[in-house]
Amino acid sequence: MLAHSPENRLLHSGGPLAWPAVLAGPGDGGRDSDDEGEGQTGVVTKTRPKTKKPSLYRVLLLNDDYTPMEFVILILEEVFNKSREDATRIMLHVHNQGVGECGVFPYEVAETKVTRVMDAARRNQHPLQCVMEKQ
Repeated sequence: MLAHSPENRLLHSGGPLAWPAVLAGPGDGGRDSDDEGEGQTGVVTKTRPKTKKPSLYRVLLLNDDYTPMEFVILILEEVFNKSREDATRIMLHVHNQGVGECGVFPYEVAETKVTRVMDAARRNQHPLQCVMEKQ
């Protein structure tokens, strides 16, 4: 049983394997060779690799002459969690400019949103197009 092993007792009893010795530099056994700084403890630091931020993608709606404006507003509210006012503003921008940005997301999120829009459009027999492009 681990709790009764000699090594475990040494760790908890302040023996030669106590924390200051564990934190000491390699090869010195927890003791300074010149006996200066006796009783000092070191700090173990662990470096973490830098994580790269994911690439972001713009999700865009493309205008067509057949998809009802109300359907586009519903898509923006349901898929992109836009308020009624924001959805109306984006829909009018798509209608007037031919294209409008619904949001900027990491790749997997953008891909899922594009798929949800396209599936809803097809289910409702609308030719609405949604695409994503790297920002």
